[in-house]
Amino acid sequence: MSLRLYDTATREVRDFVPLVEGRASVYLCGATVQAPPHIGHIRSGVAFDVLNRWLAFRGLSVTFVRNVTDIDDKIIHNAGHDDVPWWVVAFRNERAFSWAYDVLGCVPPTAEPRATGHVTQMVALMQRLIDAGHAYAADGDVYFDVRSWPEYGALSRQRVDDMFPAGDSDRPGKRDPRDFALWKAAKPDEPSWPTPWGAGRPGWHLECSAMAHEYLGAAFDIHGGGIDLVFPHHENEIAQSRAAGDGFARYWMHNAWVTTSGEKMSKSLGNSLLVSEVVTRVRPVELRYYLVSAHYRSHMEYSEAALQECGVAYRRVEAFLERVRSTCGDVEPSMLCADFELAMDDDLAVPAALAALQGVVKEGNAALARDDRDAARGAARSVRAMLGVLGIDPFDQRWSVGASALAGVDQTVDALVVGLLEQRQRAREAKDFAAADAIRDHLAAVGIEIEDTAQGPRWSLAAGSWGVD
Repeated sequence: MSLRLYDTATREVRDFVPLVEGRASVYLCGATVQAPPHIGHIRSGVAFDVLNRWLAFRGLSVTFVRNVTDIDDKIIHNAGHDDVPWWVVAFRNERAFSWAYDVLGCVPPTAEPRATGHVTQMVALMQRLIDAGHAYAADGDVYFDVRSWPEYGALSRQRVDDMFPAGDSDRPGKRDPRDFALWKAAKPDEPSWPTPWGAGRPGWHLECSAMAHEYLGAAFDIHGGGIDLVFPHHENEIAQSRAAGDGFARYWMHNAWVTTSGEKMSKSLGNSLLVSEVVTRVRPVELRYYLVSAHYRSHMEYSEAALQECGVAYRRVEAFLERVRSTCGDVEPSMLCADFELAMDDDLAVPAALAALQGVVKEGNAALARDDRDAARGAARSVRAMLGVLGIDPFDQRWSVGASALAGVDQTVDALVVGLLEQRQRAREAKDFAAADAIRDHLAAVGIEIEDTAQGPRWSLAAGSWGVD
């Protein structure tokens, strides 16, 4: 394969060689379901959906596991605040995440395990670590001994002596303030599960190692997540898994943040943008286009203007496909543009891939202008194939709003607009430009844009005029 991916562990772009020929195994740290998802949360799901689509396009059978962390301190805190059981908070937010992944066109994972369903596997992993001398029990807690693993800190490029103590450094029986909890002893009014070392609940890091091993085996290809997970979460996952004897992940991929005013989008900053709210202002496919338009390793500074600009750019591509379909008939996806393939093979360089796509759209529009239907149809087929890889093909049935500005609009409205356009054309032919401009301004005031083409005027809904149920 010619695919190359940036590996956080080596800090370089590496050739991707799957562990098993013809297959790719991917584990993504999914949602901690203490609150509904904002677009910063969901960027990770979209970025790795593009990865999985590209791996599949390259002929690999992809096994994709995305976990759900359904128990942690914030879930317990929010449950107390709402005066409901912890599992109510977890489940309703898990449903919100599932809805957001689906509404943005993410292909469902092969497996989506919950942490609370894998306590047995966690207990087995802790026992392996204790037996190997890398973990110890203390008053109902179980800790990983970081100094027992010489490679600790390699992923994040840190020295153990330079690390800050863990948040629970004052716990009795803890040997080193940097040791991290594999298991937390039960506290009053908190959920707990029985183990040989006492009742309690899992530590965050332990969960992913146990679930990755359960579904992907001792070694697998790619482990992904947000850049904020490099330390301590992924550092700790590597340590506990390899100390237990597992090869674990062979490539580490991390997506960057969506920021607002230069800061990571988060609930605590009060600047979050819930997916459920954003898709009332733009179509879900346009939000997805926005989220994939930047390189996955680049931070995105959110602005409403940038979101709207991406919507306009996407609708131009959509309009081209619609013009080809109305002029030349249905078009099916075909071969990709070579420059698009080169860009995607270069660490999923979507910005360069989109530039290649826009070049084909330009060629296709030029073909339409000279009435070269074969060339226009060929360009459209390639554009559909490229959009399909990115999960934004407007003709894909998954998108509730259809492939053109006419989609979802009542035919009666279309007839009324066409009638006004005919009046405008008669006014222009009579050189009554004031009347023609008045009709255009009236349509613009109600959210309808007019494009004058060689084949006659076309209309579309302006940005912000899309309704989403």
